Amino acid sequence: MNNFKPYYAVIFTSTRTEGDNGYNDMADLMETLAKKQNGFISIDSAKNEVGITVSYWESLQAIQHWKQQTDHALAQQKGIKDWYKWYNVRICKVEREYEFNK
Repeated sequence: MNNFKPYYAVIFTSTRTEGDNGYNDMADLMETLAKKQNGFISIDSAKNEVGITVSYWESLQAIQHWKQQTDHALAQQKGIKDWYKWYNVRICKVEREYEFNK
C-alpha cells in the first residue's frame, strides 16, 4: 500500500545580476529560515547561468505563510532591487513521485 500524500513545489527560476552583493549570505539565511517554517518539507537547488530552486511544502497555506514571513519579504524586495535580472515562480501540486538510487 502506498502512503504517498500529495504536496506542493515552489519552483523559483532566475537569472542574476553581476556580483554577489550579499546574495549568498541571504540565500543561506533564507534556507535556514524556510526549514523552520511549519509545512516545510525540503529544498533542492542548482545554479549556473540560470538558477533553479525548488522548495517543497505540505500545503498552499504553508507557502503563503512563507511568502509573507518578514525576513523573506525583505529578501524578495532586495532581490528585485539588487540580485535578479529576471525570475519566475511556479507553484505546482505534486501528485506522484518516484526515484532511482544505486
